[in-house]
Amino acid sequence: MQDLHLPDRRSIPLLLAVLAIAIAAPFMFYPLFLTKVLCYALFASAFNLLLGSCNLLSFGHAAYFGASAYIAGHTAKAWGWPFEASILAGVATAAALGACFGYLAIRRQGIYFAMITLALAQMVYFLALQLPFTGAEDGLTSVPRGKVLGLFELDNPLTLYFTTLLIFICAIALIHRTTHSPFGQILHAIRDNEPRAISLGFEANRFKLQAFVLSAALAGLAGANKAIAFKLATLTDVHWTTSGSVILMTLLGGLGTLFGPIVGALVVVTLENYLADSGLPIQLVIGTIFILCILLFRRGIVGEAQAFLQRRRGKAD
Repeated sequence: MQDLHLPDRRSIPLLLAVLAIAIAAPFMFYPLFLTKVLCYALFASAFNLLLGSCNLLSFGHAAYFGASAYIAGHTAKAWGWPFEASILAGVATAAALGACFGYLAIRRQGIYFAMITLALAQMVYFLALQLPFTGAEDGLTSVPRGKVLGLFELDNPLTLYFTTLLIFICAIALIHRTTHSPFGQILHAIRDNEPRAISLGFEANRFKLQAFVLSAALAGLAGANKAIAFKLATLTDVHWTTSGSVILMTLLGGLGTLFGPIVGALVVVTLENYLADSGLPIQLVIGTIFILCILLFRRGIVGEAQAFLQRRRGKAD
């Protein structure tokens, strides 16, 4: 498993090129589609922070994504909160849920941890089905986008996209900084050899809980942004299939890499978008691609690309 990292200095021109493409993209493609890609890319990156750094496989990350979407949408629609306050309310809700669920689940490992997170997420799903403000099967609709900083109308697709892009860049920078901090190095030590880390005096469960809460909060940021951007929150956002989709995005792009979840989200969202009107079974097509990727590219798309470049550089040196 690779650690989350940015490419070396020789790849800085590539990073600048990617940023330039991100800035130019909404003038070439539908901005709302690109906004969706960014929301799910952030969701996958948040999940990757937990699995890549702590080796904790959560089957319930849709709980934080969806709960945040409902809270952000409700505060914007029913209480008239501004965009920034609604986003923060969603993030706070996701972080609180992460703290509660993480406290219950973090003492287990492997399949037991995964099943506990799934069970807790299903509780959130049934609450979303029963609570009056969620709209049950109809979902929470007609969420106003409002204005960013009270100045720029988010109903403008370009304003919405660049606001989402800024949030996304800040979140990815936070993930990168976290994984390269002493806290991140401790997480890696716990992931690689937890008994040894404990013997050195580190409280493994406390560090894993902190990573769990941070991952949940970032997933909530993605969910809140998505609810405002698309003016709705639905049961799909808290369903277990959404948790499965984010696992697929992460593994397809490259587990433990910084850009893998982003590439995985781009591939999955693009396939879902363009296969929607084709009459083909979308999940079957995506599942087939995933199986082929696992068989042929065990490190994921970005992981295999990085391994190839490292071999090339090794030969050159």
